[in-house]
Amino acid sequence: MRARARAVRGRLPAVLVLPAALGLAFLLVPLVGLLVRAPWSTLPQQLASPAVGEALRLSLLSATLATLICLVLGVPLAWVLARSGLRGRGVLRALVTVPLVLPPVVGGVALLFVLGRRGLIGQHLDEWFGISLPFTTAGVVVAEAFVAMPFLVIAVEGALRGADPRFEEAAATLGASRWRTFRSVTLPSIMPGVVAGTVLCWARALGEFGATITFAGNFPGTTTTMPLAVYLALETDPDAAVVLSVVLLLVSVGVLVGLRERWITR
Repeated sequence: MRARARAVRGRLPAVLVLPAALGLAFLLVPLVGLLVRAPWSTLPQQLASPAVGEALRLSLLSATLATLICLVLGVPLAWVLARSGLRGRGVLRALVTVPLVLPPVVGGVALLFVLGRRGLIGQHLDEWFGISLPFTTAGVVVAEAFVAMPFLVIAVEGALRGADPRFEEAAATLGASRWRTFRSVTLPSIMPGVVAGTVLCWARALGEFGATITFAGNFPGTTTTMPLAVYLALETDPDAAVVLSVVLLLVSVGVLVGLRERWITR
């Protein structure tokens, strides 16, 4: 009886089959078209190009560093949103998620006016410490972290809200400090959510374009990530643009599938 109930519950209504199929096709057909269009015969030569390797190395490095920044800052922020008694958490949550809906170019402009050499904070960084973030690799990392952090915060906050607080209460009654309870009880219980948010954050940072080109510019070897390289190649060498797009697609899908199978579905 229970098995029959599960079968009925998992059966898709006939009226939803066509929209579901159209939605799947809408998402997959462009990707299939990209793979079909790829110049597979010259792919090894294209991949051996120094420009491709340089752009891929910079993309992987900057996305990883941006994700680490998001982890250090985003997990505590998610805890504040989920568990603290802070007033105005709804407004704070809305502000945290603004980069999700904000056009990336606008985010880059905002970063430029805050962290640029004449920005609110950037002018002091330049005068006091000689640090200039715009049009540098560090600027790429900052731009990617800005647009990607909300993905991590939302995932971790959801995991914290779904975690059973009784284990934390038991640890507190046994004399564990707040930090030890968080490190030994809370964090392991929400680890799937942290990993899911980390994967989404890294993938978003890897594909960032608008904020990067606005805040960090497009300088080969310094700020030209894979999305920027695709944009440049599309104007002069469409085959190279397709090759770069395929590489970016395969890297993103490989990481997402690998990590989701290992952690998220566990």
